[in-house]
Amino acid sequence: MSGSAVLSKDEIRQRVEALGEWFHNLNLGGVQTAPNHFLWNYPASKFKHFSHVIPQDLTGKTVLDIGCNAGFYSLEMKRRGAARVLGVDSDDRYLAQARLAAEVTGLEAEFRNLSVYDVAELGERFDLVIFMGVLYHLRHPLLALDLIHEHVAKDLLLFQSMQRGATEVMEPAEDYPFVETAVFDDPKWPKLHFIEKRYSNDPSNWWAPNAAAAEAMLRSAGFTVIEHPEQEVYLCRRVEAPWGAGAAYPAARPAGEPRA
Repeated sequence: MSGSAVLSKDEIRQRVEALGEWFHNLNLGGVQTAPNHFLWNYPASKFKHFSHVIPQDLTGKTVLDIGCNAGFYSLEMKRRGAARVLGVDSDDRYLAQARLAAEVTGLEAEFRNLSVYDVAELGERFDLVIFMGVLYHLRHPLLALDLIHEHVAKDLLLFQSMQRGATEVMEPAEDYPFVETAVFDDPKWPKLHFIEKRYSNDPSNWWAPNAAAAEAMLRSAGFTVIEHPEQEVYLCRRVEAPWGAGAAYPAARPAGEPRA
């Protein structure tokens, strides 16, 4: 029996309101958690544009949802039959919202307070890692991707980041001479825009990559893009990371590689 069969609509509404403002607009037993969301029915309205790239049948698969917020993606993956779904976030209020959503829907997912920088503590790898809407909130974004690759990603990574700047993507050459400087002025060059103060009145917005930087960072961390269903969303597969990648500076150089 689902949680919504136990709780009345009024009880659900009271518990939703007690948990404060919601960023995920979920339908919990007929109660909308964020009916006046500035992005309308978010994130369902966004998910419909790329839901087809994720396997419809996740039977027997494990899923890690990093930055799970109120658990929309965690619960969607459970609906697809995932054997184990773990959502992590560093905000206890979001986690309480996610636990209520799981209770009401009757979908069994685990939610835990954990920073993306501490994912090694989990001690396991997941068939699908969801990393949506987190990168631009991090002071050390590439480190986060490195840690995901090194410690928790087994196969697929669903990635999204706010992007600003050029949407066109250039293919950089393998190397450039030291005197070459003009290439850095090309708007299509991979760039992270640093936000020192605020953007959109949010002090947690630190970096806004352009499209080329988002893709380059994924490649640099050891993820190859296999689907790109919309501008900011990528489905990636974990591959061997290129030399020099990783959360720690490499201890050794490839044979014949000169010291910088």
